[in-house]
Amino acid sequence: MGELRLTTPAFDDGGRIPDAYGYTERNVNPPLRISGVPDDAVSLALVMDDPDAMAPAGKVWDHWVVWNLPPETAEIPEAWDAADAAEGTTDYGTVGYGGPNPPDREHAYRFRLVALDTTLDLPPGTDAEALFAATEGHVLAETELTGTYAP
Repeated sequence: MGELRLTTPAFDDGGRIPDAYGYTERNVNPPLRISGVPDDAVSLALVMDDPDAMAPAGKVWDHWVVWNLPPETAEIPEAWDAADAAEGTTDYGTVGYGGPNPPDREHAYRFRLVALDTTLDLPPGTDAEALFAATEGHVLAETELTGTYAP
């Protein structure tokens, strides 16, 4: 099927994430498009995080944790209801999408997508660290989409 790709019509890779997707705005996920999923993939996992949060928060801040997306998923619509997948706990302490909310300056946000050779048996509310630990040895392909957001 080609190389795994994650794109969005909302912004270019490396571009500015529109305000509407911010935590203090509409706080809904941007639409995402998935392509190039390997034929032997059994599920997909997605994490949105903020590595620039290390200075103000002392850690990479997790904004969205999703797993067991069906491999045929070609699009995640804006304000998506994750009925077909599982969502974990963000660093806001909530389950589901938590938009960008940098406290100090413009931050870069990563949407990391992995194609897996299995589904993951994880409890509801799993965090990104536990998700990535569970994917070890099961990743068939991975890709990343980056956007920036300023306060």
